[in-house]
Amino acid sequence: MSYIEQIDFSRIPQHVAIIMDGNGRWAKQRGHERSFGHQAGAETVHVIAEEAARLGIKYLTLYTFSTENWNRPSDEVAALMSLLFDSIEEETFMKNNISFRIIGDINKLPENVQERLNACVEHTSHNTGMSLVLALSYSSRWELTEATRQIAESVQKGEITPEEITSKNIETYLTTNFMPDPDLLIRTGGELRLSNYLLWQCAYSELYFCDTFWPDFREEELRKAICDYQKRERRFGKTSEQIC
Repeated sequence: MSYIEQIDFSRIPQHVAIIMDGNGRWAKQRGHERSFGHQAGAETVHVIAEEAARLGIKYLTLYTFSTENWNRPSDEVAALMSLLFDSIEEETFMKNNISFRIIGDINKLPENVQERLNACVEHTSHNTGMSLVLALSYSSRWELTEATRQIAESVQKGEITPEEITSKNIETYLTTNFMPDPDLLIRTGGELRLSNYLLWQCAYSELYFCDTFWPDFREEELRKAICDYQKRERRFGKTSEQIC
């Protein structure tokens, strides 16, 4: 039985987050530069976004470029920025009724990339299907630092008191405040770590790791991850009896 036949469409995860790992190693295995892998990975983004929308996932968040990635060789960073500019295809979003969002410190991105991204966000804002969210120049430590600074400013201005600071209140200051926490976090490429990605939001996410490099991750791999997710019992700190 194929994975698509095993999926319970009444229990599709509302929010899937993915760490798209393995582009460079995929290219190296084939005797190419890392940029070749990033190009192949960009094509996978379109394939997986369309499949996620078909499956009924409401939010797909992709770890595209971390704050730490700025420390990579300058030629690789330049190639990634150029690829980012070229790979934004509004036609894909409009055809699949997908809205486009960004989280991260995008002010660090080249101005032409910022303009291209912001235009796509605006043009797709009325789409009512899945939201594709790119985490760009993003890391959880950056996000939590920014949220802490904003909360301190709000207290200083008298907008809130220290006693009013709760976990729900903190969430309103995060860049992800427009969507629910991930139900499922997928990491490709064989590594078993979160790499500073959505650490607050993934407190109770189901984690799924696979050895497949991102350029080879296709529809069946996503379906397999969802089937695995649906076999798990999500208790959120409760007992099995409490959630029955």
